[in-house]
Order: sequence, then structure tokens, then C-alpha cells
Amino acid sequence: MEQQLFVFSEFLSLFKRIWILASQWWFFVIPIVFYPVFKYLWMDYIIGNFLGSVKWTLLEIIPPRDIEKSPQPMESFFAGLTGITSALSAKDEFIDGKVILKFSFELVSDEGIVHIYIRTPTMFRNLVEAGIYAQYPNAEILEVSDYVNDVPKVIPNKDWDLWGTDFELTKPDPYPIRSYRRFEEDVTGKMIDPLSSVFESLTKVGPNQKLWYQIIIKPKDIFLYETSQKLIEEKFKGKVPAKNGILANFLADIGDVFGNLFAGLTGPVEFAKKEAEKEEAPLEFRLTPGEKDVLKAIEDSAGKPVFETKMRLVYIGKREFFDRSNIASFIGSLWQFSDFNFNGFKPNAETKTFALHLWVKQRTLFRQRRIYRLYKERNNDPSEAGPNIFLNTEELATIFHLPDQMVIAPTLRKVEYKKSIVPPGLPV
Repeated sequence: MEQQLFVFSEFLSLFKRIWILASQWWFFVIPIVFYPVFKYLWMDYIIGNFLGSVKWTLLEIIPPRDIEKSPQPMESFFAGLTGITSALSAKDEFIDGKVILKFSFELVSDEGIVHIYIRTPTMFRNLVEAGIYAQYPNAEILEVSDYVNDVPKVIPNKDWDLWGTDFELTKPDPYPIRSYRRFEEDVTGKMIDPLSSVFESLTKVGPNQKLWYQIIIKPKDIFLYETSQKLIEEKFKGKVPAKNGILANFLADIGDVFGNLFAGLTGPVEFAKKEAEKEEAPLEFRLTPGEKDVLKAIEDSAGKPVFETKMRLVYIGKREFFDRSNIASFIGSLWQFSDFNFNGFKPNAETKTFALHLWVKQRTLFRQRRIYRLYKERNNDPSEAGPNIFLNTEELATIFHLPDQMVIAPTLRKVEYKKSIVPPGLPV
């Protein structure tokens, strides 16, 4: 009993000393301990306030009827959007909660009638319009109301059904998709518009059905150069040697000296043997033609501006008209961007609206309503949905651009006449 009392008194004494120490140094200890929590709560608060104050504008793009350009002008347009990444200061980020904003590029089929939309922060509307007009002077841009409000707020319900998914890449990000530069006829050398089959699938959507496809992008102030170089070293030039720090290299040198000191003092004198140099063929002779193409594509892709991207598809229809062949047709049109040696798109299993085994109906319903909400919010938060992917300007221009004159989509509205400047001197 006395021993237990002694232990208890020692515990009280220790607690008292800790309390005295904490009362004297609390102003130094508490900020260090609680700084990560405070930073998380503070950043969440100010970023939430900033995003809540951002106003959005939905623009419908009506393309000219006689576009004879490749998707390359759209690549220049996407490159121009990267300018918003250099506008944030430390005060903007940590005091005002400003973050790099996103844009949403959307292809919509409303009962087979095809629309092209760009949803932009209102503050960047002039940037978007200037970029489109610079590349497509005869295009028409209209501000429209949001089409997602034309359907019931809660889907699925007794009248409407829904299917949706996010998309992911089939290989790591440094592998590029099949870009528009590879869509050429072997005989004539003319480029085939990569979106021709996409628009064709959109026109096949029947009455009381809607197919929504969005590409949410946020420019990143980084390139995939380092990741691409590491992949090149691992796949084509052998394994990358481990990079140790200064301390690790110093300790390795000390171990090497003392490890060989005893053997050097007691053993016979030996002269260093010159290892026979092994001749290795140049890299270009060790790669197959397919590997050379992949290596060149990765290197060409690595230097272009990169966007954090979310690709999402939602198909909505009245239950009696719901036709899953529209889903298969659209996803099939995206397979043309895939190549076994390069990269491609596939539905993400975490977000696809289906479930197996337990509570199938309830889990499917949860996924359907979640992806419906995420689409309407234009939400690209990877914590709420599938992981985002990284696409450069060339890849984005491939999967979203204004169709050329060879794309025959009768339900896609196009500008019927060319705009021109009024000649001076005309009487008013």
C-alpha cells in the first residue's frame, strides 16, 4: 500500500512539474503543436469564402460552318489559359484564400441536338472569348442559362433514370494519348477530325434523353518533365540509380574507408585491376520501332503546359426511353484516342454507377445521385470522386475543339454566314 502511495505521489509531482513548465512555455509550445490544425481550418475557411464569392458564366460556342483548320488553334487557346497561374501572391493565397480556378468544357446532346459549352469564372470571361475569337474569328459566343436546371433536381426518380462515370487513363500520365497529329489518312495525308465519331454519337441520342460530357480543367504551374524523364530512364535506359543525400553519401564513404582499412594493412599488396570496358550499343539500336515512337511521343509531350483534368459522362433519360446503347456508342467513340503503345481513356470503377454483391440497389442509387450532383457542381475534387488525370495542351485540343467542315452533324448548330468589318465611308 505504501509503495502504491509513493508511486501516486511521484506521478502527482511529475504532473506538477509538467504543468509548471507548460505554464511558462505555453506560448511557444502550443502554436507549434496546433499549427497544422489551425492552418487546415483557416485555409478551409478562407478558400470556402473565396469560392463562394466566385460568379460563373456559361457560354455556348457556335462554330463556323467552314472551319478548315486542324485542332492546333485550340492548343494555342488552352496554352493561353495557363496565364492565370501567375496571378496569385502570398497574400492572395494565405490571407484572401484565392486559388487557381477551373474551367469546364462541355459537349451536350439534348434529344440529339448538340451544343458546345464553356463554363468559366465570370472574371475570366473576356480571356475565354478573346482566345476563341483569336483562333476562330467567325465563331459566335452566347451567354446562356445553365442546362442542368432543365431536368429534375433529384435523379434517379420514378420517371428518370441515370448512368454516369468518370474517366481515367489506362497507363501512367507521362504516356500521351493518341493526339490529333496521328489522325491522318495514309493515302491522301489529310487529317481526320478526331471528334467526328464523338459528334456522331451525340446526334444519335433520341427523344426524352440527354447525354452530358464535361472536361473540367485547372492549369498547373508544373510540367510533367521530371516524371517523364524518370519513366524514360526506367523503361528505355535502365533503372534509375538511387539518389542519396549528402549525409548518406558521407556515411557511406566513412564505412567504405574503415571497412577496407584492416584488409589493406594486413593483406598483400594488390594493384587495381582495370575492368574491361563493356561496349554497349547506342540506345537507338536497342529499341524497337514501336519503342522509338513511344519514347519520342513522351519526350515531345513532356514540355507542354499541363492541366489537372476531370473527364465525366452522365446519360439521363425517361425510363421508357432509356437506351444504354447510347452509352456504349459514346464510350466507343473515345477509344479512338487510345493506343496499346501509348495511353487511353477508360471508365473509372470507383465512380461508375453500378454495384455488385451486397446492397446492390442502395449502393447503385447512391453512386447515381453522387455523380449527378458532382456533374451539376462541376466538381473536380478527387476526395469526392475518382482521381484526376493530367493532360497537356495537345491532348486537350484533341478531345475538345471546334469541329471542321468535314464533320457532318446535322443537329450541331453552326454559324451560317461570315462576319466582316464594315467598310469605311458608307452613308449612315
